[in-house]
Amino acid sequence: MAINFVKKLPIPAEVKKQYPLSEKVISIKQKRDAEIRDVFTGKSNKFLLIIGPCSADNEDSVCDYIHRLAGVQDKVGDRILLIPRIYTNKPRTTGEGYKGLVHQPDPEKKPDLLAGIVAMRKLHARAIEETGLTAADEMLYPENWRYIDDLLSYVAIGARSVEDQHHRMTVSGMDVPAGMKNPTSGDLSVMFNSVVAAQSKHNFIYRGWDVNTDGNDLAHVILRGAVNKHGNCIPNYHYEDLMLLLEMYGKRGLKNPAAIVDTNHSNSNKQYLEQIRIAKEVMNSRKYNPEIHTLVKGLMIESYIEDGNQKIGAASHIYGKSITDPCLGWEKSEKLIYDIYNLC
Repeated sequence: MAINFVKKLPIPAEVKKQYPLSEKVISIKQKRDAEIRDVFTGKSNKFLLIIGPCSADNEDSVCDYIHRLAGVQDKVGDRILLIPRIYTNKPRTTGEGYKGLVHQPDPEKKPDLLAGIVAMRKLHARAIEETGLTAADEMLYPENWRYIDDLLSYVAIGARSVEDQHHRMTVSGMDVPAGMKNPTSGDLSVMFNSVVAAQSKHNFIYRGWDVNTDGNDLAHVILRGAVNKHGNCIPNYHYEDLMLLLEMYGKRGLKNPAAIVDTNHSNSNKQYLEQIRIAKEVMNSRKYNPEIHTLVKGLMIESYIEDGNQKIGAASHIYGKSITDPCLGWEKSEKLIYDIYNLC
């Protein structure tokens, strides 16, 4: 057989029953979800920073990082809402390499998907319990969404998944904001088609069920840059790009027009230090044009405790340093948050 069935995994309801949430976590999520919704609907003028490691590779270092974010949140909360990135699923361009906590709770050991599902749920719950910050994750596998749908306040759909019909329809059943990235080709019409689909009602097969969805009025776009046919990165965060985005939104008649700008990936050509300059340029575009100010609701920043990245299994493993894409270290990240605060 082409597919070898290793073991049957428990359904989400079973995992949730085994690892229930405390009343404290449930209350925090309800409050945070309402605050974040208000940003996307225009009731709140606060700015979102979806910030954190490229991949959540280690529970202790990720929670250490989020504790630091929580301290900063207390200082910038009148203008900024910090949403930590706890990315437990990692898309890989070729399918090779570390696929995230859900595959390998320990990056240096063999994949264990059951242990990964449990680790994913425990990490998100611990972060909320200890810091009061609910997080964002990328939905690489639509079937996994319900294992943590009671924990997440934001969902990202990656550039390689955004054209997939199952991702789009699953997003249409969410009640939290979902950002649809432009595809790696950079075609913005594909991204907008995805938002249209996500905001619409659907009937489809999900986890063996015939389901209906209501549509997600908080589905929106994320600009992450593109790659041309020569393999060169093409940014799409400049003023002219944001004006084009306004024009395209105007033609679509979508609910709650909103955009998040990803400061890394193809926008920075994976030069992680460029995130500082890119973030400030976007903030200045917002200050210059009131329409862009209203449209751009936040930034996505890859940040961890230490600058840069390292290989898995390095002889001298560095705590809090990314094992996937390079990230801004904590000192630079904290300063950038305060700089963004002053530009809000």
